Amino acid sequence: MKKLEIKDLHIEVNGTEIIKGVSLTFQSGKVHALMGPNGSGKSTLANALMGHPKYKITKGHIILDGKDITHEKPNIRANLGLFLSFQYPAEITGVTINNFLRTAVNNKREKKYSIVEFHNLLKEKMKELNIDISFIKRYINEGFSGGEKKKMEILQLSMLEPKYALLDETDSGMDVDAIRIVAEGINKVKQNKDMGIILITHYQRILDYLQPDEVSILFKGKIVATGGQELAKRIEKEGFEGVTK
Repeated sequence: MKKLEIKDLHIEVNGTEIIKGVSLTFQSGKVHALMGPNGSGKSTLANALMGHPKYKITKGHIILDGKDITHEKPNIRANLGLFLSFQYPAEITGVTINNFLRTAVNNKREKKYSIVEFHNLLKEKMKELNIDISFIKRYINEGFSGGEKKKMEILQLSMLEPKYALLDETDSGMDVDAIRIVAEGINKVKQNKDMGIILITHYQRILDYLQPDEVSILFKGKIVATGGQELAKRIEKEGFEGVTK
């Protein structure tokens, strides 16, 4: 089975070790929730998996479908099928959503979309995520609300169709209706493309829609508990203290 593997990973940020020997396996077509309190290292792990130069891997390996990508550049990882949805998406003035996504999508295709073909596909995907069509001509995330930025991240996911999607707190800053719409969009993409979803979150609420196959708890840079959705429900009732003691 295709999978993304992390083997005894140690990660430093500015000389301080944040991730202290994490081993996890994310299966293709499955949803894996990575939970933990603030400061536990969840975003550090996601950024290191994507190859951010600030996050230094000092030990261990990252294996994507049998290929060691531990020291590959971010663009190589992206071309091999990794995708990261940012916790705090950046604003990019001067670059429209339409031009950005058409360039990104066509860069991964042998047969490029024409302008008309891409425009029709983009409109369809935006409708699924309840994004107003006028956003096509807007600059990336400029003047967007927190929820709109997160929807835009999932629009990118839907258009790019990666093998494995790292979703870093996609549910933060969104109301209940927006969470449902985004979760439905994620589910649709995953089902169509057998995508592996690694969902980083503090909360149970988005998991009600995404139904994780596995839940792992990260605390102080280490995995301290694993289980199914019942583990997430337990945390919702008791907090993280019950599993991190």
